Amino acid sequence: MPVDPSARVAPTARVHPDAVIGPQTVVGDYCVIEQDVRIGARCVLEPYVYVKRWTTIGDDNEISAGTVLGTDPLDRAFTGERSYLRIGSRNRIREHYTISRGTEPESVTEIGDGNYIMTSGHIAHNSRIGDRTVIASCALVAGYVEIEDEAFVSGGVVIHQFSRIGRLAMIGGNTRVNSDAPPFFLYCGFNIEPVGLNLVGLKRAGFSSDEIRPLKKAFRILYRSGLKLEAALEKIEREIPTEHTLHLVKFIRGSKRGICRPGRA
Repeated sequence: MPVDPSARVAPTARVHPDAVIGPQTVVGDYCVIEQDVRIGARCVLEPYVYVKRWTTIGDDNEISAGTVLGTDPLDRAFTGERSYLRIGSRNRIREHYTISRGTEPESVTEIGDGNYIMTSGHIAHNSRIGDRTVIASCALVAGYVEIEDEAFVSGGVVIHQFSRIGRLAMIGGNTRVNSDAPPFFLYCGFNIEPVGLNLVGLKRAGFSSDEIRPLKKAFRILYRSGLKLEAALEKIEREIPTEHTLHLVKFIRGSKRGICRPGRA
């Protein structure tokens, strides 16, 4: 049976007969759920949520009023073929949010697990959001963006297409992210600039002093030593090769847009 007997669907909601609704999920008034949609167990959809075709939602998600999931890409190259939006479990997506499916046929926009996505923003086609991130109100995530686990994107941030934000990076409010932001650091400025280590985020994530100390040194080598980028990366690998500093180096070496640099006084 597509709708589990333990699910509760409001009488004003419209659920396509081919949609799958999992156990104990609640579908609020005036929700619309199209065909080829799968929603897992114990989810809550507040009134006026619209879940469009080819969207999959995991378990224990909370979707607030006025949210639209699986929208057609905001991309002139889109020609209407099937593509997907896949959302994991234990996410909270607050009011008036939109997330698009992929542009190319059979491509995917992916949202991981345990994310807190606040109000009135957009995640565009083919983006990949990791686990336990925070994306604050009015942030705009363009197409093909990648955000690693536990990153924090503050309110009003705009992220240019194809940009990457590393694990446990924090982006300050109203920042324009137009280049890659390596993990573990704090960024701000109209055009994104590194300003230091994301100490609060690292401590909240359970990093010890022994884990934080090499990251502080890596920041100084990368942004304060005056070394050219490859020389700085080699110095980090040689002098402080920890799990996290090596992830930092790998992220930077994988950058296609280039990483953000300090602003000039």
